[in-house]
Amino acid sequence: MSPLVISIAAFIGVAALVGGVAFMMRGNADNEIDRRLSILTGKSTGQSRDGNPETSILTTSLEGSTGFIEKLCDRCFNFSRLFEQADINMTVPRFIIICIGCGTAGAAVGFVAGLNSVIIPIVVLMMGFIPVLWLIMRRRRRLKKFSSQLCDALELVARALRAGHSLAAGMNLVAHEMSEPISKEFGRVFEEQNLGIPLEEALENLTERVPNLDLRFFATAVILQRQTGGDLAEILDKIGSLIRERFKIWGQVQALTGEGRLSGIVLLALPPALFVAVYKMNPDYVMLLFTDDMGKKMLIGGAIMQLLGALVIRKIVNIRV
Repeated sequence: MSPLVISIAAFIGVAALVGGVAFMMRGNADNEIDRRLSILTGKSTGQSRDGNPETSILTTSLEGSTGFIEKLCDRCFNFSRLFEQADINMTVPRFIIICIGCGTAGAAVGFVAGLNSVIIPIVVLMMGFIPVLWLIMRRRRRLKKFSSQLCDALELVARALRAGHSLAAGMNLVAHEMSEPISKEFGRVFEEQNLGIPLEEALENLTERVPNLDLRFFATAVILQRQTGGDLAEILDKIGSLIRERFKIWGQVQALTGEGRLSGIVLLALPPALFVAVYKMNPDYVMLLFTDDMGKKMLIGGAIMQLLGALVIRKIVNIRV
């Protein structure tokens, strides 16, 4: 049987398995919607079978209750918080299915390309990790943009306070005048306090959604000012100027450590690139690393040294400001 037929059959089998698992784990959405309609119309008391009060209808998703996969992933790795910070509307099972699909596509490409059976699992792992890497990069990019917008937002709120507006009106002004992602986050705080949530709690929720030290300073200053009094506009101006100075110093640090970061990228990318090049020229020479006992030990040692080197280089060039 040809490798193409084997790869196609393996892809269809894995896709069918993933679809079956997703179908079993999705739950009964119709019953969930009927139960919530009963709560809204007063036909249900809103308690579960064991007598405990059920979760509020306003705090849960219409896509179904939290399943075993969500609970397991939230204990090991909080994907739900990552989705919220990256501004992605996706469930954990759907994201896992995407990862499995990418891994299956990597296996199919490996079979079609005629790669060695030892290298195909490595390709599958790398392809399956691509969605996770994309999620982390999207989250980092969004948080970085939020940090760069925060000083302008604080100065805008300070000017609104000096003009006679309230703090909530200043946040609403940021939501309407500035761009994503800070407009969405400040607009969410404004809507939460409009719906009756205390402003302190809304700010605390904001700091949980956006892990930013300067934002924590802002929330602490607002909470203290509401409890003890003071000129909030002046405090916000000082925090904004502090953020600008930190960004200025951070830019200087990035310029001074640019050579070290580029050297780290080259040193970390050189062994995999050489492995691919030698494998293309002489596959038997490289496969000794996977078949020979000494080659396996050398491969494991090289991977460990690569990891330690990456950590050391990151420690050197990652200077916190």
